[in-house]
Amino acid sequence: MKSRLPVIVGFGGYNAAGRSSFHHGFRRTVLESLDIQARQETLAGLAVMMKLLRVVDGAYQSDDGSVLSLAEIDQRFAKQILASTLVRRIEKQHLDVDAAHWQKNLSVSGTSSAPLTFVTHRKQLPEPLPGNWSVEELNATEVCVTLHDNCEFKVDSYRALPVKSAGQLPSGFEPGELYNSRFHPRGLQMTVVGVTDALRSTGLPWQSIVDCVAPDEIAVFAGSIMSQLDENGFGGLMQSRLKGGRVTAKQLALGLNTMPADFINAYVLGSVGTTGSVTGACATFLYNLQKGIEQIASGKARVAIVGNSEAPINQECIEGYGAMGALATEDGLRQIEGKTEMAQEQVDFRRASRPFGENCGFTLAEACQFVVLMDDELALQLGADIHGAVPDVFINADGFKKSISAPGPGNYLTVSKAVASAVQLLGIDAVRQRSFVHAHGSSTPANRVTESEILDRIAAAFAIEQWPVTAVKAFVGHSLATASGDQVISALGSFKYGIIPGIKTIDSVADDVHQQHLSFANSDRQRAPEQLDVCFINSKGFGGNNASALLLAPHVVDKMLRKRHGDAAFAAYTARRESTRAAARAYDEQALRGQLEIIYNFGHDLIDDKAIELGTTQIKVPGFVQPLVFKQDDRYADMLD
Repeated sequence: MKSRLPVIVGFGGYNAAGRSSFHHGFRRTVLESLDIQARQETLAGLAVMMKLLRVVDGAYQSDDGSVLSLAEIDQRFAKQILASTLVRRIEKQHLDVDAAHWQKNLSVSGTSSAPLTFVTHRKQLPEPLPGNWSVEELNATEVCVTLHDNCEFKVDSYRALPVKSAGQLPSGFEPGELYNSRFHPRGLQMTVVGVTDALRSTGLPWQSIVDCVAPDEIAVFAGSIMSQLDENGFGGLMQSRLKGGRVTAKQLALGLNTMPADFINAYVLGSVGTTGSVTGACATFLYNLQKGIEQIASGKARVAIVGNSEAPINQECIEGYGAMGALATEDGLRQIEGKTEMAQEQVDFRRASRPFGENCGFTLAEACQFVVLMDDELALQLGADIHGAVPDVFINADGFKKSISAPGPGNYLTVSKAVASAVQLLGIDAVRQRSFVHAHGSSTPANRVTESEILDRIAAAFAIEQWPVTAVKAFVGHSLATASGDQVISALGSFKYGIIPGIKTIDSVADDVHQQHLSFANSDRQRAPEQLDVCFINSKGFGGNNASALLLAPHVVDKMLRKRHGDAAFAAYTARRESTRAAARAYDEQALRGQLEIIYNFGHDLIDDKAIELGTTQIKVPGFVQPLVFKQDDRYADMLD
């Protein structure tokens, strides 16, 4: 049997550039290269998302009730919107980086003539009582404590964090406000709204997809690498006792790094299919994407939801990565910008992330990105709109390592295999003339040297000259597990508009970057969409987690499908696709008005275990039209009598 081709029929999510579906986030990153109409529509959509405007009877209306045209929105709000999206100074309502809370150890003692005493409530006394304390009862609730020696206290204190920039969601956009998200960590809130965006973008009702496949032919692979570290997840779990609080019944469960997949199954899809999360540090999205495409290519699944959600903009993550020297600090940025602290010159936090330029570390970011995959036959049957295809993802480790965080040789293997695969599939001319690279581009001094050398040497091996390289982290920062999802979504935008985003946060490429066969640019590069056939997505992670994927443009996929299924079948498919596109556009128009229609089914349509019909050849699950048929397994037949 020929391998089924995993095609992307929907995508969505949110990052510092805005909403991902219908390329809105991509358009924010290439705003300078859009025509006036597209620019103004992008700004208007962001204005609604950021609560600067509302839509009443189809018209944009400001808080004072005045109706604004697109041109007036551009003139009135553009500066504020641009300043409140992409990488920027961390906003105080998110985290006060000038006064981050911590506890300072304070040693206190009395004197021989005047011991230290204080009054407190009896119930607040420590257990057991320190040996150098004596306690005198004052009344039924209060006691007087006398210290006969020294004692250490922890007192609240505040200090400035050295890291002050991040890729935050657009100002004013709060995912938890869009549905009943009580007690949900921010990463799970983003999961629910992000996967909803991806599903709605398909233009196909989810139930119509479910009705066409068996219950076990749907797969979900999603997660996060840092778990859920805010107070509603592991953060609250770990901190509660130290802060004098109590652990809740939800914090441990909701903190698990696999919980994004669990939430999608339980509250969005109602799926009983394959589920899980593969963690590969900063290459995690591609690790999960590999699982999804393997399930589809092998025939084990016909639909796969793949994605990640990460919310790491908190004090613990910043201090943890900062202690490793991995993050761009205020002082580091000041040094590379040639500014002095004495002159109190402001650092340009919007240019904190500088892939392949003079840089000093990466910039943390929050994001959620999801893609909906189908096998090519199901996509044609349903009339799904195809935005690209992922034939393969290659993953390799680094071998023996001296430093767990240092780059290694595994990435040579992954990129080489991805390029070789594309050559076999499309031919050498397509790779040499119509491909580009979405680099990991973390913005660290080590990455700019090592990754550029990998790409340059592989380009030389395949005789590729002036290979275009871009890096989306320049705009949205490094979202850890979701990072390669940001790259995939940006690449889909390049296929749509023929624009390869420039690395606009750098003035020039650093001197130590290898670029004999590579082409970097700090401004957008325009191509005709048909001049971009394939994008190579490269991702690297701590510990030796390397992944590279080849992503095919939709016009290439159309040619492949026409050849496999025939002209008549493809023509019938394109006719069905028109209604799908119309439904998708209707969702987009609603979303631009702020009507996101979040899918969150808490406690709805529960499956009654007793109603499951068990048989020797199949299982019938309530709520699913198709039965789960036991597949014939003859893989080991030659080993049996």
